[in-house]
Amino acid sequence: MGRSRGGWGTKVHAAVTGDGRPVRLTLTGGNRHDMHQAETLLEGLTPEYVVADKGYDCHWFRDQIRRQGAKPVIPTRRGFRQKRYDRTRYKLRNVVERFFNRLKHYRRVATRYDKTDRNYDGFLCLASLMISLA
Repeated sequence: MGRSRGGWGTKVHAAVTGDGRPVRLTLTGGNRHDMHQAETLLEGLTPEYVVADKGYDCHWFRDQIRRQGAKPVIPTRRGFRQKRYDRTRYKLRNVVERFFNRLKHYRRVATRYDKTDRNYDGFLCLASLMISLA
C-alpha cells in the first residue's frame, strides 16, 4: 500500500480483451503513477490495438506498442502537441471501465479489507475469474 492524498491506498492496473475479460492484473501503491505498470501490462501480449487513457500518453510507451506490432489509441495530454488517434476505437475504452465496475461489485475488492498485498491480489484473481466465467 502506498500513501496518497486520501490516505493509504492501492491501485489496481488491468489489461482486458475487447469483450472485457481480464488478461493481466497488477497492484501498486496509491501514490504510484500509472506509467510505472504500463510496460508490465503489455509484456508478452500481442494486441492489435492498445486503447488507453491520457495517463498513458508517453513517447516511449507509444514506441513500445508499435514495436509489439500494435497501434496505440491514446489521446494526447493537455498542453502537449496533439497527435492523431482513432476516436471511434477510443470509445471502446469503456470496456475497461465496465470491468472495474463489475470488479467493485465484490465487496472485499471495493473495501480492501485485506492487510497484505498477497491476500488482496489473490481475491482480485478470484473475482476476475468469476467475471470471466459469467
